Amino acid sequence: MLIKVVIILFLIVIVGSLFSAMLFMFKDKSNSDRMVKALTIRIGLSISLFVLLMAGFYFGLIPGHR
Repeated sequence: MLIKVVIILFLIVIVGSLFSAMLFMFKDKSNSDRMVKALTIRIGLSISLFVLLMAGFYFGLIPGHR
């Protein structure tokens, strides 16, 4: 049950980072790098979630279909 909550929290933060990057793209008229930082955070979180899912499956926290 805990792994499901962690996965959902990761997904919410990933989508939030994506929307913040979109906001920075439309609202920020200067040449700041806030959008790039937001997208970098999103990519890092996505890779972390993928590794977490693979580790959870390997250690048996996420059962497979058999």
